[in-house]
Amino acid sequence: MSKKSIGLLSAALGAIALIGVPAESYGASAIEKFYKVKGLRMVVGSGAGGGYDTYTRTFTRHFYRYIPGQPRIIVQNMPGASGIRATNFGYTKAPRDGSWMMATYQSLIDENLLGNRKIKFDVKKFNWIGSIGKTHHLCVTWKGRSKILNLKQAIGTPLAVSATGRAGNSATVPLLLNQTVGTKFKVIAGYSTTGARLALERGEVDAICGLGYSTLMSSNPDWFLKDRINIIAQIALKRHKDFPDVPSAIELVSKSDRRVYEFFGVAQQMGRPYVAPPKVPADKIKALRTAFNATVVDKAFLKDMKRLRLSTDPLTGQQMEKLIDKLYSYDQVVLNRVGELFGIAKAERTYACKKFAKDPSVCKKKKKKKKKKKSS
Repeated sequence: MSKKSIGLLSAALGAIALIGVPAESYGASAIEKFYKVKGLRMVVGSGAGGGYDTYTRTFTRHFYRYIPGQPRIIVQNMPGASGIRATNFGYTKAPRDGSWMMATYQSLIDENLLGNRKIKFDVKKFNWIGSIGKTHHLCVTWKGRSKILNLKQAIGTPLAVSATGRAGNSATVPLLLNQTVGTKFKVIAGYSTTGARLALERGEVDAICGLGYSTLMSSNPDWFLKDRINIIAQIALKRHKDFPDVPSAIELVSKSDRRVYEFFGVAQQMGRPYVAPPKVPADKIKALRTAFNATVVDKAFLKDMKRLRLSTDPLTGQQMEKLIDKLYSYDQVVLNRVGELFGIAKAERTYACKKFAKDPSVCKKKKKKKKKKKSS
């Protein structure tokens, strides 16, 4: 057989081999082409300079390398109502083609169950991509100015605390402590993320209660390195290794209220969650999850995080889904108690119960029995 015939035969066999093979398997894949053209928008549900913002901007510097097509990632801040504005947008208006993701607040994960009617999303319908780290909440006062050095000293003493909004941890944690421990924190809401911390430095408020340790360490490392604050309490299922002598609030509450703190702790484990809108094509979610899982173990990313004093303790999207299922497994007795402690109106709690309870009959109001009049 001549060289020319052999060449023609090889070309023909090659053509036959490619019959029935999808175009994306030889050359750029459809997903790769999509991200090269569309890019990725990463929305942060808080203002610039906060923990979520710092984590996200550090993360995206490495995340793009693992997404097919290595797209340009645009980080956009969308603050408002402690993350509710951005998360509502992500659920109702954001593109559902895989070009949009967001860093949301873990404190919003249980709001459906508590009947917050400002919430327009269902956490179970989001596509959970992953979480960079868990949160560990602290209550702190300013050293040298405050005489409150521990949580027991705060019991019964009126103290103003700064917060961004009523749904954030810096508002809900003080309210929880007021009801279970006996503190008298007064929440001053409406600050920006950075402004809430500046308020403590300036002496506008007495304390901050409910901010994550990792957030404070990344945004205000001098508070710890220069010993500027009193850490009066930690709110977590167990004490942090860096604060072995600071009591966790769960150690001071009644046995029944421990279940409330355990419920609260499930959301805390979600830490710094990243989500995509509902109904995004499964292949895009798989690509984003795979890229996320690769980024959080990337050596350059971890080196960057260490340099910025940002902690990592990642969860996969699948692990987050299991935590949400656990959150939704709590019985109505616990949910009612959580609602009472957070000052949520009974009508809202009943609304949430009817919407999410496995047995709606537990939501019905008990009718008061009328006393029979004694016959004279």
